[in-house]
Amino acid sequence: MEKMHFSTTIRAPRQKVWDTMFQDATYREWTSVFNPGGSWFEGDWSEGSRIRFLGPGEDGKIGGMVSRIKTNRPLEHVSIEHLGMIQDGKEDTTSDAVKAWAPAFENYSFSEKDGATEVQVDMDIDAEHRTEFEAMWPKALTKLKELAER
Repeated sequence: MEKMHFSTTIRAPRQKVWDTMFQDATYREWTSVFNPGGSWFEGDWSEGSRIRFLGPGEDGKIGGMVSRIKTNRPLEHVSIEHLGMIQDGKEDTTSDAVKAWAPAFENYSFSEKDGATEVQVDMDIDAEHRTEFEAMWPKALTKLKELAER
């Protein structure tokens, strides 16, 4: 696994950025960059919670990730522990393909200075998906910024 890091500064208070990032309606908007067919979550962001990140695949069937919220310090930090894949609506946390990368972490950190909020994203990624996430994360953060600064 490799580490990736992205960040942006948003001209909005930390609470507004936090809400924009994690509330269902705006989550669906900024994460649409990752899946043009739509992206949503089932579950909640509380520490220890199981959460599923979902979207339609190219075949129209629901796929995504099954995860757990490892850490949630409101307005400061969220750590998502990705545990497996969802294919055709079924969770896979035990196949050799999943065991090759799981668990993988995706972490969000927030800090505020002078009314602006810096969002930092750190994530584990396999080499095979690095290029696509290098292209998508900056676009997703730009969309998050636009939504939070409205």
